Amino acid sequence: MTGKEKLKLALNHEEGPILLDIGGMPTTGIHCKVVESLREFYGLKKRPVKILEPVQMLGLVEDDLKDAMGIQTTPLWSAGTMFGFKQKDKFKEWRTPWGQVVLVAEDFVTTTDEDGKTYIYSCGDTNYPPAGCMPKNGVYFDNINRVPEFDEDNYDVRDNFEEFGPISDEDLDWLKKQKEALENSDDVIMGNLGGTAFGDIALVPGPQLKQPKGLRDITEWYISIKARQDILHEIFSYQLKYAIENLEKMYAVLGDTIQVAYICGTDFGTQNGPFCSNEIFNDLYAPYYKKVNDWIHENTKWKTFKHCCGSIFSLIPELINAGFDILNPVQWTAKNMDKTKLKEAYGDRIVFWGGGVDTQKTLPFGTPKQVHDEVLECCKVFGKNGGFVFNTIHNIQPGVPVENVVAMINAVKEYNGER
Repeated sequence: MTGKEKLKLALNHEEGPILLDIGGMPTTGIHCKVVESLREFYGLKKRPVKILEPVQMLGLVEDDLKDAMGIQTTPLWSAGTMFGFKQKDKFKEWRTPWGQVVLVAEDFVTTTDEDGKTYIYSCGDTNYPPAGCMPKNGVYFDNINRVPEFDEDNYDVRDNFEEFGPISDEDLDWLKKQKEALENSDDVIMGNLGGTAFGDIALVPGPQLKQPKGLRDITEWYISIKARQDILHEIFSYQLKYAIENLEKMYAVLGDTIQVAYICGTDFGTQNGPFCSNEIFNDLYAPYYKKVNDWIHENTKWKTFKHCCGSIFSLIPELINAGFDILNPVQWTAKNMDKTKLKEAYGDRIVFWGGGVDTQKTLPFGTPKQVHDEVLECCKVFGKNGGFVFNTIHNIQPGVPVENVVAMINAVKEYNGER
């Protein structure tokens, strides 16, 4: 059965073989260290792993590895990255602090200080302070706050408009090139197109900007969702204007080549509960999400994908009402997120894309048998009556034993009757 056929079953909430996604989205990915280990395990040609997403150092799962693992999703991403540089056809080798040689975009520019910290620069421009830092012995980049202390009396909301604007013809050409390469694929094509992430805390500091200004401090932003909603409404309204305009342009190029569109990675949950009330969500976020989702549903065949970590059981109905078709990563390990209760309460109203195995404990620290058994259990619970796509609870992190990843893959194949 093709990936598209399995996705149709999931979307129609019909029971059957489960689609396997590893690497299709920035929250369903796999760290480049693990990609390299998997290539070696499966006896594939040794070559540097291409970095698909530089903040988390996610590696591209190439076709030969996808075939070995049974993955049936393929990413189609915009040219931009979270650090502002373009990522298209031209790559160069870069040796990571842990010694792995990977392929990175031409404008992926770093420096290292005497303490072993590695810094990365927005748009590759070292004339400005670094936008991200990988600590010594770290494996991905953290954002750096580069703005002075927030001064509400002298704040100009237009400073938070800088990253939003019309998509360029050059970037549309890049999407067209990918479309032409993928339009006849049987895989599920997953679009990470950008521009619709209202309040995504990974983007608030402006890592893609050389010299960000305005409301960029993460603590001040979280204060603002309660105390300065008028400011955030102005920002979101401005962003929405270009989000819709750019979606129109991108759809004109892509058509229905993609099946799933990544809308937003804004988190609303912690390990123990939501940090945003339903009232604030509905007042501040939902109107903008709904307008994006409504435009997509009225004009395309795409399904909309919402990433939201943490304990969000009580918030899921609001995400459904805002028009999202898919929820990821389904963190059933958080408080009040029991698998069976999630499935019973919402399993016929939204597709669970994730939740296939615990990435905090079982996958990194369990035995292959424990991984195998947990995956089968999750497939049985979430796969009942369809509405489930297999992915882990967020990205596969470095340090996960390759044997555990293989046990996970084999368990999905076993559930599907494919081994």
